[in-house]
Amino acid sequence: MWFKNIRAYRLTSPFTQSPEQLGELLAPQAFVPCAKSQALAIGWVSPLGDSPQGEERGELVHAAAGRILIKMKREEKLLPSTVVREMVEEKVADIEANQARKVYRKERLNLKDEIVQDCLPRAFSRSASVFAYIDTRTNWIFVDAASANRAEELLNLLRECIGSFPVLLPQVNNAPVAVMTNWLLHRNLPEDFELGTECELREPGEEGGVVRCRGVDLLSEEVETHLHAGKQVARISLGWDERLQLVLAEDLCLRRLKFADELMKENEDLPEGDSAARIDADFALMADAVGSLQERVLSLFGGEAE
Repeated sequence: MWFKNIRAYRLTSPFTQSPEQLGELLAPQAFVPCAKSQALAIGWVSPLGDSPQGEERGELVHAAAGRILIKMKREEKLLPSTVVREMVEEKVADIEANQARKVYRKERLNLKDEIVQDCLPRAFSRSASVFAYIDTRTNWIFVDAASANRAEELLNLLRECIGSFPVLLPQVNNAPVAVMTNWLLHRNLPEDFELGTECELREPGEEGGVVRCRGVDLLSEEVETHLHAGKQVARISLGWDERLQLVLAEDLCLRRLKFADELMKENEDLPEGDSAARIDADFALMADAVGSLQERVLSLFGGEAE
């Protein structure tokens, strides 16, 4: 229930579906495992997972305090491209040797498709899940994904189900790279944040070099030398308000979230047998922290741009 990453998207219009309505819209895209010749399957599963409440109700949405939690599952067949390429080359060599003719691009592609379809039923599968929740009060959707592609996959599946789901990545008034670089150069990190021991420094431009620092004092002479040489901060590890640790990136993605033990233990006094209450309480704690952090991060960079 505790998200590990946050990609936040601003809803451009209020979300009007009730949790019950959304559940009905998601149902046609409920997850079904890959068929033998299918390379990828994605769909919705219960966000309550293997909890007793999830097993009993099997609902595709879980709502609490104006927030709607959903979960996408994906299953992918693992078929290494190097293996496919080798098999194609063997087949091409066999044809050219036995039929004394050249195999051209179109036929190569057809051979590749045939080989892939033949190998898929014997391929291993890999499964993964992506959580997200819609905050109907603040018009945000928060996706637990470090990868932009994975987050977009969830959003696209959601659009297929409900017809329209217009969202935008948040835009800020001040460039994050410039602001984060200024924190280190002038040692003026906001008081409710503390520096971690990791950062990524980049030279401007597509061909610019990259320096990754881990386990170092970010105010050290070593880091300062790189900054004075023109490199800028693209990612930085931070602690916030003694509530959680994170890696903040120039794209405003919040990676590697680690919530403070004190925060995660706040609901320990709830009865052990009441799993539903514990799920809702943990979800509320996590979502309150994430929502507050998101607003604070936006304010660090001059607020949302109009």
